[in-house]
Amino acid sequence: MNNVSRRKFGQTLAAATAASYNRILGANDRVGLGYIGLGNRGDQVHDAFLEHADQQTVAICDLRDDYLDLAARKSRGNPQRYKDYKKLLEDKNVDAVVIATPDHWHALMCIDACNAGKDVYIEKPLSLTVYEGRRMVEVAELTKRVTQVGTNRRSWRSYFEAADAIRSGAIGRVSMARAFHIRNEWPIGLGNVPEGPPPSEEEWDLWLGPAPKVPYNPNRMYYNFRWFYHYSGGQLTNFGVHFIDVIRWFLDLGSPKAVTAIGGRYAGIQDNREIPDTLEVLWEFEGPTLVTFTQSNGNGAPGDLKNSEIEFRGTKGTMYVRNSSWEIVPEPVSDFPTGYAGGKGYGNPVYREGAQAAKRKPVIEPKAGKGTAAYDTFSHARNFLDCIKSRAKCNADILTGHLSTSATLIGNIAHKTRHMLEWDAAAERFTNYPKANEFLHYKYRPPYKLG
Repeated sequence: MNNVSRRKFGQTLAAATAASYNRILGANDRVGLGYIGLGNRGDQVHDAFLEHADQQTVAICDLRDDYLDLAARKSRGNPQRYKDYKKLLEDKNVDAVVIATPDHWHALMCIDACNAGKDVYIEKPLSLTVYEGRRMVEVAELTKRVTQVGTNRRSWRSYFEAADAIRSGAIGRVSMARAFHIRNEWPIGLGNVPEGPPPSEEEWDLWLGPAPKVPYNPNRMYYNFRWFYHYSGGQLTNFGVHFIDVIRWFLDLGSPKAVTAIGGRYAGIQDNREIPDTLEVLWEFEGPTLVTFTQSNGNGAPGDLKNSEIEFRGTKGTMYVRNSSWEIVPEPVSDFPTGYAGGKGYGNPVYREGAQAAKRKPVIEPKAGKGTAAYDTFSHARNFLDCIKSRAKCNADILTGHLSTSATLIGNIAHKTRHMLEWDAAAERFTNYPKANEFLHYKYRPPYKLG
């Protein structure tokens, strides 16, 4: 894991020395970046990198001309344009690539980029399957590439402060962490768009890539791909990877040892989605620590009292995390027995009054931290650029991204199999229900093969 302290965080953000450039970069050259996928998230990440003076957009790749046009205008230059990402990887002006395509393309593009000698910034979730993620880690390590997964909270200053607080015992022993994706999409959702001929058969085929060939539906492409399992793990991987990554980081957790899940399309939303609108996933980590993810897309009421995205419940207090801000609320505690101890306690009517009058008081002070931006990607981009030059490990290197992504992927498998699954993290296999291992990967559509 990448357990970066605040001091190391400051060092990471510092400007690179002249010696840091003794790679393929010249002493005063900028990092040449090539972008693969320039839709919604790709455009946002492009904006974040453009804020840094020591980079240059030298190449762009997308299936859509309008996305390429927009990226070229923003680039402040004249980047080479590609429709085939493999041609971009052959471009010798590209030092590193930024991959922000749909999830089902991540593994192929990342592995090809590493083998082409490019460093890689890749959006989360890292992969569509556990097998893909492990192979991506292996190739990145073999080729000695610098990698950054887009779990950008790993580079937020306010989150380093929050992690330090929890690890220093600020809220006591944390036995439970809860995460929430709350959004009311009822009654229309995506809309129930009918299947039909694609605007371009070639573009549809290229967009599908290794995924199964299915009839064209507008909801399957571009941003809405997240609602279909051939291309995404749904909101559990879309939002859940961010949340599980933060929980693992703050609590210094590795991989879960067990997972179970239940949910489905309960809210009657009128669209053609495949993923649940209602879902509850539970993981057990070493510690022991119980971690839950709650997805409610048929009702927008807050998941907890503070309407947080993540809640850490400790013996001395609770930390609520939302966007880049966090807050610690003290928990009143007492050393008076809460049970029927020694004949005295709540269960004895003679002593009940004294038990109820026992003093319960906080043992910690309230505390809060606030970040500068709600969804900052600037600092994550900065960390990647610095590590390209220094060859240091990024805040969210590929192994870190794989462990966080895999936790959510096995949550989806638990939901599909309707089992409580025991997970062997070293072997990355289920041990108590072998049939579940069939979901760790899928057969690519020819001629696509994982490198």
